[in-house]
Amino acid sequence: MEWVEVTARTVEEAKEAALDQLGVDEVDAEFEVVETPQGGLFGRLRSEARVRARVSPTTPRPKVERRGRRGQRDRGGEGSGGSARPPRTDGRSDTRSEGSSAPSRPRRAPARATRTSAASSSPTTQTGDRVTTTEGPPVDEGELAETFLRGLLDATGSSYTLERRQIDDDTTELDVKGEELGLFIGHRGQTLSAIQELTRTVVQRHGPGPHQRVLVDVGEYRKARREALERFTKEVAEQVLASGNARVLEPMRPPDRKVVHDTANSIDGVSTLSEGEEPRRRVVITPDATD
Repeated sequence: MEWVEVTARTVEEAKEAALDQLGVDEVDAEFEVVETPQGGLFGRLRSEARVRARVSPTTPRPKVERRGRRGQRDRGGEGSGGSARPPRTDGRSDTRSEGSSAPSRPRRAPARATRTSAASSSPTTQTGDRVTTTEGPPVDEGELAETFLRGLLDATGSSYTLERRQIDDDTTELDVKGEELGLFIGHRGQTLSAIQELTRTVVQRHGPGPHQRVLVDVGEYRKARREALERFTKEVAEQVLASGNARVLEPMRPPDRKVVHDTANSIDGVSTLSEGEEPRRRVVITPDATD
C-alpha cells in the first residue's frame, strides 16, 4: 500500500485529512508522525504537523519463539523467590498444616514432550527451558468472515444469496443480495456499517493477523450510494461555480468523504477541504481563487 503524506496545524487534523484521502476508518489505517507542530512567538506556528499514513497492509505473520518458564519450586521448606503457585482446579486444598508427619511424595521430573496448544492449535515443541511455536495452516479470513455473516443472516430467517470476492491482496468483499434486506441496511447505512464492523471484529479475534480489510455490501447499497454521491457532488460543484460561494456538506464517514473529494477534484474550478472532528467531520467545496 502506498503512503500519503499530509500536513496540518495539529497531528489529529493531519490524521483526519489522511483518512479522507485513503477513504478508510482509523481502525483500518496506520500512521507515522514525521513531524510534530512547533510553536513560535505570539502563539504562531513555526512549523506544522506532518503525518504519513496508509491502509494497514496484510503481511505473513512471523514465527514466534518464546522462552518457556522454568519451574522453580520449593524443595526444602523455604520459599525460593519464584512466582506463586497457581491455585488447584480439582477442588482440594493445597495447604498442609504445620507439623504434619505425612511423608512428602517424590516430585517427578518434568517430561520433555511435544504438545499442542488448545488455544492456538499450533504445535509447540519443548526442549529444556525453551518452547518453540510452529505456525499451523494459514487462516482463510475471507471464509471466516463469510461463515459469520451467513450465520447472522440465517438467524433472521432471511432469503439471500452471498457472494465473496477478493478485490485485491488486502481486501475481501462480501456482497449480499435478496428481497426485503432493508433491515440490514438501516438509516443511511448505519446498520450495514455496524454489521461490517462486527464481521471485521470476528476476523480480528479469530484470525492470526495482520488482517485483511473486510467490506460488506447489502443489496448493492454501497454501489448505489457511491453513484448518488458522485451525482450530488457534481450538482453542488455546479452551484459553487455559478454562485462563487463555498458549500458545506453534511457530516460523512471517511469512505463517503473520499468519494466527494475525488469527484469534486476532477472538476475544473473547484476544490475541497475537510473541517470538524469525527463523527461530525464534513467536506467543504470551494471555488478556486481567480487572478
